[in-house]
Amino acid sequence: MTPPPPQPPPSGPNPAADSAADPRPGPGPLVVLFGATAGALGQDLGSDETDLILLVWQVVEPRSRQVGTLHKSLVRAEAAALSPQCREASGLSADSLARAEPLDKVLQQFSQLVSGDVALLGGGPYMLCTDGQQLLRQVLHPEASRKNLALPDTFFSFYDLRREFHVQHPSTRPARDLTVATMAQDLGLETDATEDDFGVWEVKTMVAVILHLLDGPSGQLFSKPEVVKQKYETGPCSKADVVDSETVVRARGLPWQSSDQDVARFFTGLNIARGGVALCLNAQGRRNGEALIRFVDSEQRDLALQRHKHHMGVRYIEVYKATGEEFVKIAGGTSLEVARFLSREDQVILRLRGLPFSAGPADVLGFLGPECPVTGGADGLLFVRHPDGRPTGDAFALFACEELAQAALRRHKGTLGKRYIELFRSTAAEVQQVLNRYASSPLLPTLTAPLLPIPFPLAAGTGRDCVRLRGLPYTATIEDILSFLGEAAADIRPHGVHMVLNQQGRPSGDAFIQMTSAERALAAAQRCHKKAMKERYVEVVPCSTEEMSHVLMGGTLGRSGMSPPPCKLPCLSPPTYATFQATPTLIPTETAALYPSSALLPAARVSAAPTPVAYYPGPATQLYMNYTAYYPSPPVSPTTVGYLTTPPAALASAPTSVLSQPGALVRMQGVPYTAGMKDLLSIFQAYQLAPDDYTSLMPVGDPPRTVLQAPKEWVCL
Repeated sequence: MTPPPPQPPPSGPNPAADSAADPRPGPGPLVVLFGATAGALGQDLGSDETDLILLVWQVVEPRSRQVGTLHKSLVRAEAAALSPQCREASGLSADSLARAEPLDKVLQQFSQLVSGDVALLGGGPYMLCTDGQQLLRQVLHPEASRKNLALPDTFFSFYDLRREFHVQHPSTRPARDLTVATMAQDLGLETDATEDDFGVWEVKTMVAVILHLLDGPSGQLFSKPEVVKQKYETGPCSKADVVDSETVVRARGLPWQSSDQDVARFFTGLNIARGGVALCLNAQGRRNGEALIRFVDSEQRDLALQRHKHHMGVRYIEVYKATGEEFVKIAGGTSLEVARFLSREDQVILRLRGLPFSAGPADVLGFLGPECPVTGGADGLLFVRHPDGRPTGDAFALFACEELAQAALRRHKGTLGKRYIELFRSTAAEVQQVLNRYASSPLLPTLTAPLLPIPFPLAAGTGRDCVRLRGLPYTATIEDILSFLGEAAADIRPHGVHMVLNQQGRPSGDAFIQMTSAERALAAAQRCHKKAMKERYVEVVPCSTEEMSHVLMGGTLGRSGMSPPPCKLPCLSPPTYATFQATPTLIPTETAALYPSSALLPAARVSAAPTPVAYYPGPATQLYMNYTAYYPSPPVSPTTVGYLTTPPAALASAPTSVLSQPGALVRMQGVPYTAGMKDLLSIFQAYQLAPDDYTSLMPVGDPPRTVLQAPKEWVCL
């Protein structure tokens, strides 16, 4: 490294002071800077998140056309492995980089050497000049952020030589396609082809291009520097704003606790528009790990896309293109109350969750305490309410500085009344998003029993002209169901797809489909049963419109399927079981087509005219219990229960009264040793047991074994 000259007073970039103190026209001193990383080079510089390994620079005085000393410095990289492209182009080795100085020491030497060279050439504020924007925006600023280094103000403004060249020669090619070699070629400059020192040839050629441009006719050269924003600016966004889709990206995989400042730090070096970070929320109002980011121009957006799978801590972040409509939908708002709340600039926003419904501004201010005052007192609080004015338990608060916000965050999970309160960092976009969601509909709709009548009639009947889909992914939509059914989707009745939600208003994994006929429903079940949807297999079973309507009018789902109403078991209370009609068959004829014939009962045991199974008592009031009707399939997977013919030994030992009743024997394999009589009966709650006592449950195996010994296999009549 070249030894430093005598140290003059340091100087920084201040073009305004320079023009006032120096009467000579033209820009001040330029520091031509070139850098390289251990990975990709050229247009992809910085896209692979590798460390800086080389800096080469030289000072140029544009007004006197003087040139300073050329300097070259290696930078120690944490990951010493060099890519094949970098090793071939630079000729460097891991050993030479291991002996180099770390980045913070190199930056200190850079400032000292540049200040000395500028003083020797006449002094004055200086400005960096680079070949493109990747070196500063994609390498230096992100690496300094990862290593918690504070860059000097010199690195927050610079000239892009490609743009300056394009100003004087606009007809050559786009600025982004220019390189040092192509600029020299277009100007007809002779370069030193014998120079093989990596980085030195590039700096010398850039200096030659600059001197040639200064001799040209254009007077607009080096007058508008590129600026790197030092701080992200928060602010509101209106739904009336028009956002260019070429400036928006979507970041996915963010830690749930990350704030807008964390997202801005991930994109440090790039200029994000004011209020341009919108954290996305899920249906429950919690952050889902995604954010929409709006940049000031399309060039910044293109650089942001190169940070795909860069890391935020230990997590890698995916970056994709997004549209302006998506950003406005998330970040935009129309409420005047929200606009007034967000009109105060440079405020830190915190979100309070879990407030008592009776809490007012005085209660919240008292909870935060005098050590962390809210900006404007009660005016700095925004309570979130339902459309009918009921409180939701959420609120937002403004704080004047980061220190006060940190003091307020120490109250996280503190108690207000009998409730603990959660505090999180928030953003203007999150305020808009939460208010927009609550203004349109509650975040957590609850299902009450009975539900309101369905807006379209459901024709009553026992014909099995519907199918029930069980095991759907929770993210499945109606479009996914139509795609899953394939050709059978053409046989769905208008408004015939019904998604079943649980008590929290979330998808339960079940859906009912109304088909045009029972034959179409059976064909759809046979074709789609256990077909995969998003890496999950879905069970498709025919059912009747009446059974479907029971569910849609207020039923809930259990872990093992649908549960019957809270009626007593026949073996425990025979009189109450009399309301059920006897059924001669266990499996309806249509459903039997789904199973192999060898697994079904002999035809002699099936009634010639099967009647529909009545799973509920006759009174309609029973439908309003918070339960659902059962459909014909068993409460476990059809592959785990076999429908077998009656074993001869069981027929011989069974009472005559039992065998004379219509029914079948079901053998249950794999029953836990701890299972009792009630556990077995609970599985068959929705089915009609033939006898009125426990004699229908007979242990299979050793005859002397008693019922209390709970054999591993049971036969149920």
